[in-house]
Amino acid sequence: MITLDFNKTNGLIPAIAQDHETGEVLMLAYMNRDAWEKTLATGKATYFSRSRQKLWIKGETSGNVQMVKEILIDCDDDTVLLKVEQIGKAACHTGHISCFYRKVENGSLKKISEPVFNPDEVYKK
Repeated sequence: MITLDFNKTNGLIPAIAQDHETGEVLMLAYMNRDAWEKTLATGKATYFSRSRQKLWIKGETSGNVQMVKEILIDCDDDTVLLKVEQIGKAACHTGHISCFYRKVENGSLKKISEPVFNPDEVYKK
């Protein structure tokens, strides 16, 4: 039995999604116990949305699903690293492959990649 320490972090633990082939960090989200258990049961990355206060299966709206290939747990049992197969074009709701598409350069943010889809079309905003 895997025991994660959800109590230390008020019920939510950070979950890092990383492309299992390239090693690129795709996103950081949070899991509660239900999201963790659903991820283990289905093999699909499932997170807890802090803004909507509910579970969400990555890609349920966009089709950009994350199939879990490997899970690593940190030394304190309060952070998970999901190595995933990113199905679809992008992990980020902004249309970028990775949520980390900006870097700090000379005191400002510089965009280092372009979106691969239009979020307004995908999410019907």
